[in-house]
Amino acid sequence: MQAVLVLEDGSVFRGKSFGAQGIRCGEIVFNTSMSGYQEIITDPSYKGQIVAMTYPLIGNYGINEEDVESSRPFVEGFVVKECSKIASNWRSRRSLPDYLRDNGIPAIEGVDTRALTLRIREAGALKAVLAAGSLCDDIPSLLEKARSWSGLVGVDLVREVTCPAAYDWNDKGKYKVAVLDCGVKYNILRILAGLGCRVRVFPARTSAEDLLAWKPDGIMLSNGPGDPAAVTYVVETVRKLAVEAKIPMFGICLGNQMLGLAFGGKTYKLKFGHHGANHPVKDTGSGRVAITVQNHGFCVDMKSLNEKELQVTHINLNDGTHEGMRHKKLPVFSVQFHPEASPGPRDAGYLFAAFVESVKKHKSGLSRRKRNA
Repeated sequence: MQAVLVLEDGSVFRGKSFGAQGIRCGEIVFNTSMSGYQEIITDPSYKGQIVAMTYPLIGNYGINEEDVESSRPFVEGFVVKECSKIASNWRSRRSLPDYLRDNGIPAIEGVDTRALTLRIREAGALKAVLAAGSLCDDIPSLLEKARSWSGLVGVDLVREVTCPAAYDWNDKGKYKVAVLDCGVKYNILRILAGLGCRVRVFPARTSAEDLLAWKPDGIMLSNGPGDPAAVTYVVETVRKLAVEAKIPMFGICLGNQMLGLAFGGKTYKLKFGHHGANHPVKDTGSGRVAITVQNHGFCVDMKSLNEKELQVTHINLNDGTHEGMRHKKLPVFSVQFHPEASPGPRDAGYLFAAFVESVKKHKSGLSRRKRNA
């Protein structure tokens, strides 16, 4: 079956379908990871995007049930040079094509992904349409569909990926950590649980008052898709939690952007975003460079941050953009990259331990004050 990818600038990439039939609109982005296609497909942060993999052979180890990062795939479409005809791994339960077809995700192979990546780098993350099946020959119609799609700027996609109701990830742990779910990856929850935290996940629209009613020892602000400036209700909740509750907080990716907005900063859209598992980030304090996993199309404007309140802690060495910050008085910090990786380098895994240590100190401080009262 034939498939076609049509970009808003008129570029047309033809190939063969290996996913579901149908038409999907999205923003076309490229990911430089050599493996981890399963985690990428199920990352809620990719809602609204069609992902092209730069590594030429994808699908060779199939799909397993242990490494998914959410309840289902969230990519709008998937683009590869070649989809492996063999899925060989002892944990594999089905092939990548079967998984995509079962979940209604169109996919195309046989695309010159080098040429596509260069086009995105030159023109930016363009609006696109991926069509598989009988409608892929009507290029003028598909081009109009791509151009008329709303795009991501000003669109709240968090509401489409957050959990419908609060739930417990695990029921035991020394410290209670509340996760504000804007599209959380499961590995964030796995790591917190592995560090001795009892984790409860809350919908993105949960108020600060309702979240604090659970009496958490710390709060995790998750990753998520789309334009952070469009998710005003989360920004307001984060502002109340950070300033009024003074509780330890750790933000990842969209969580970092939400904290920036909550403290009066601004965000902007990157030309083609950061998507992959090989991005160098410098710790401005120690000078140490970590190779990180990244997935974001928006960024905090460092010049908009109040230097009296916030200190920039991390910088992207590829383009000099903002990658992390901490509050100078409150127990609050965040990073733009993904320390939970899954898969990818583990250079930044220490940040979870730093968060748990902050939670421990905060809880110990509360206990001492209660004893002395």
